[in-house]
Parts: sequence; structure tokens; C-alpha cells
Amino acid sequence: MPAQQKKIIFCVAGVFSFACALGTAAAVGTQLWIKGTILCKTGALLVNATGQELEKFIGEIQYGLFYGERVRQCGLGGRPFQFSFFPDLLKIIPASIHVSVILFCTVLIIFALVGTGFFMYNAFGSPYETLHGPVGLYLWSFIACSCGCLIMILFSSEVKIHHLSEKIANFKEGSFTFKTHSEQFANSFWIILACSLVHFLNALLIRFAGFEFPFSKSKDSGTTTGAVDLMY
Repeated sequence: MPAQQKKIIFCVAGVFSFACALGTAAAVGTQLWIKGTILCKTGALLVNATGQELEKFIGEIQYGLFYGERVRQCGLGGRPFQFSFFPDLLKIIPASIHVSVILFCTVLIIFALVGTGFFMYNAFGSPYETLHGPVGLYLWSFIACSCGCLIMILFSSEVKIHHLSEKIANFKEGSFTFKTHSEQFANSFWIILACSLVHFLNALLIRFAGFEFPFSKSKDSGTTTGAVDLMY
């Protein structure tokens, strides 16, 4: 492939990587990871609410990695309550998983920026066949993509397996019990998914530029080795 086309591909990949770094940083700071509704189970059972009456006992909840908000509905109107994971909810959430999600988000941002720098360096500089050459570009893209996947897996397990929404909904609730009525992943979670796909796309762009995947054996080397073996 001509050098000019390689430069364009590296520039495009660098822009994608930088956009992912900005998107991840923005996603980490928002509370738009989970949106859902919570049912005041105790209140609904007291009045035996069904049908439209049940709506008076369904509140809302949304949260991110650091803070969130819930609207408590127990038949007397909505009562908003804002909370913070650190240090308010630290004792009731799976702290190790939650901290791991934040750490992997940080690593994703760092390696997305590192990838941006090296993509631009290979586009406008003189590439070296070292860690900041094609092999290094594969490495940065692979690490960033892996971090994005780990973030989604860990956060999903925290929400679905450890029932994070219910733990938050029942925080500092004495006589009332809340149950998750519905929940869905919001914009910030899907930004992480998009970033993972973009880093995977970057690896394909590197391959499209004409650089072999790491640890892949070329046919020429195999043919040469076979010819040498026949000589002995």
C-alpha cells in the first residue's frame, strides 16, 4: 500500500482512539450507566395495589460509577434522594468489583491516549519496528479493547448478579422494602461498548494498511524452512 494511504489510515485510527478516550472520560463522570424503576413492595402489599394503582408505588433510579439519584414512591408522591458510592454505599456494594471497573476505565483512557500518540507518530514520523511500530499499535489497541470488554463484564455482573439497584434502593430504608421493577443500561455503558468496537476496528485498519498480525507466520518463511529441511 502506498505510504500516503498508510498515513491516512493511521490518522483515522488516531482520531478514533482519541474520540474513545474523550468518550470514556465523559462516561465515567456521568450517572447515565443504569436507568430503571423500583417498586415499593411494602407499600404495594399494604394496600394490595394492582393495575394502575401500582404506578403510585413505582419510583425511578439512575446511577453511574460515583453517584446517582433515586425517586422514592410509596403512595405519597415522589421523594428524590441523591447518593454517592464513596463513602456512602461502600459497605453495601461489591466494592472490589466497583473499584475494578473504575480502574479499568482509567486504564482504557490512558491506553487510548497512548494509542492516539503512536498512531499519529507512525503517520507523520519515521516508524520504528519496536513497541511504537506496527506491533505496538496492535498492542495498544488490544489492551484498550480488552479493558472495554472487562468493564462491561464486571459492571454487568455487579448490576445483574449482585443486584446493585436493589441494594441502592434499600439503602437507609428501615420499614420499607424496594424491589427492582425494571432496569436497563444507559448511554454511558453503550459508549464503553462503542469504544471497544472502535479499538477492534483500529486493529483491522492496521492490518488493512499492510501489517501482519503479531505472531502470525508468513507463507514465505514456511516455504523457505521447508526447502532448507529438504536439503538435509
